[in-house]
Amino acid sequence: MPTMSLEGADPAGPDGAESQAELRRWLEAVQALSAAVSAGRGLHEVLGLVADTARSLLGFDFCGVLIPDSSGQNLVIEGWSGLSAEYVARVNSDRPVRLHGDDVHHAPSSQAFRSGLPVAVRDIDREPQFTPWGGVAKEQGYRSMLSVPLVAGGDVVGTLNSYHSAVHDFTDHEVERLTLLANHAAIALTSARMVEELQQLNVSLRRQRDLLTKSERIHQRLLEVALRAGGLDGIVQALADLVSRPVLVEDAGGAVLARTGSLSELPGSDVRAALPLDGDPSGVHTLGTGIVREEGGYVAATVRLAGEVVARVWLPRGAEGFSLLDERALEHASIVISLELFRLRTGTEVEHRLRGELLADILSGAAVESPPVAERARRLGHDLSQPHIAVVGQLDVATESRRSLTYQRALALVSELAAAYTPRPLVAMHQGVVVALWPLDSVRTLSRAAPVGEKQRMDAVASSIRRAMVSVPDAAGATVAVSGAERRTFVQAYRTARGALNVALRTGRSDTVVTPDDLGVAGLLLQLGDARQLVAFADRTLAAVRQHDLLRGTHLLQTLRVYLDSELSRTEAAHRLSVHPNTVSQRLRRIETVADLDLAAPATLVEVSAALLLLDVAEGGHPA
Repeated sequence: MPTMSLEGADPAGPDGAESQAELRRWLEAVQALSAAVSAGRGLHEVLGLVADTARSLLGFDFCGVLIPDSSGQNLVIEGWSGLSAEYVARVNSDRPVRLHGDDVHHAPSSQAFRSGLPVAVRDIDREPQFTPWGGVAKEQGYRSMLSVPLVAGGDVVGTLNSYHSAVHDFTDHEVERLTLLANHAAIALTSARMVEELQQLNVSLRRQRDLLTKSERIHQRLLEVALRAGGLDGIVQALADLVSRPVLVEDAGGAVLARTGSLSELPGSDVRAALPLDGDPSGVHTLGTGIVREEGGYVAATVRLAGEVVARVWLPRGAEGFSLLDERALEHASIVISLELFRLRTGTEVEHRLRGELLADILSGAAVESPPVAERARRLGHDLSQPHIAVVGQLDVATESRRSLTYQRALALVSELAAAYTPRPLVAMHQGVVVALWPLDSVRTLSRAAPVGEKQRMDAVASSIRRAMVSVPDAAGATVAVSGAERRTFVQAYRTARGALNVALRTGRSDTVVTPDDLGVAGLLLQLGDARQLVAFADRTLAAVRQHDLLRGTHLLQTLRVYLDSELSRTEAAHRLSVHPNTVSQRLRRIETVADLDLAAPATLVEVSAALLLLDVAEGGHPA
């Protein structure tokens, strides 16, 4: 295949009037190219003009401009003149000119692009290397071609190909003229690309500006609703108006906080539960910022408060899809909902603190009939003049690091339960457990369908509290104890319930509801008015052991308790205490020595068991 370069080309050309006319045509053509670029015409249009210009100035039958595709692996025809659209489509799709691989040296265009020098083919029928393009060449109707590189800034950016329908010997003059035009075309190509990139950038910037403007308006509207104290219902309604879809907001436990629109258009509890609250989103389609995810044809956005997921916003994706502006509206709504939940949480925390302080004063022996205490209670919705029962609940927390948060959620749920009754029960945290002082009248009016017996009603109250506590995430169980219905002081009622809780836990009755009646003799003893008598009786047997543990930091009393609970099996006791059986034996001998006891005697075992039970009961008013 002959290759012709500009080296050695004859610089002389036609002169006289003909030369001036040709020069004028060339200048006009170059000016037209520059004007097309300056006018912001697209790259495809500019390259088509290049092909038209080459064809008209130099008299070729067909012309085409080839540039690398987006992969950089092939040359494709981007602008042409005289070529059919079918030819261009077939070459670009079926036989693109490869720039890399074993056959790149076969194509004249790839040779010109890689070498930076013109390549001419006098007769394609006599060039076996041209065979891959022979079929489409015959269909188009050309026999010879000339490919010159488009060079800009020292880089080859494409090729300008010209074709004759007959066999043709390309002269140095033709090669020189086409190369000259190719140089101008290269400048036009790079300029057109820059203009196109600037236009795309301008469009992108305008879109971003419009999006930011609309996004700011969305945020202002949602924030105005929150500032006007529109609450969650107002925020949800504003979001529904903005995205033209129904909206549902659920808390971290799956309870619906607010919604608008038809329930049939909103996700059911099964769909909402299928999307992990704050898990790994792999396998779930994630939009934009990553806080918006999809599940079952619905879109969900998480609402965070202090790093914790406190709620989710759900809405249908819709047939038209979910636009970027819709996503911005949902994200802004999530922020505003977070602020509203923070406001509600702050108010709730203040209420909990005030109720906790009131409960602590009452259980410290403050006179509930005194005007200051009665007034504080009245403002919080409590009537301390009525008889109350005491209910105490302790959680079994699955994740120790989340104990505080789990208790906060449990307290909130029990407080919501109490808020439905009048007079309102007093619910607060006290000494590490949830405590409820429940008016007897509220127990009696618990439900028309409630059991008629007072004990059954108290059990129903305690069971409702337990169900609320165990519904909290991370709650592995809850043990709830309730005092008897006998009229007694708040302190006595609390001590009885707390004692029942401690006795139940120490005897393995956890994750259930217990009353003093369920504890036999221990329950009867819990109802004594003075616990000091119980301690005094127990100390007749175990005072020396208790004193030994206190002064020396030993665990003799605990070992004795576990030994009795293990049915006198030293091996089982060692397993429960995580010590060697010999250690258990040594501790039991120390107990016998210190307390002057014979643990092998049945009467002594009965006496020791009774003393431990009395201590459990006497310490019922203290944390277990």
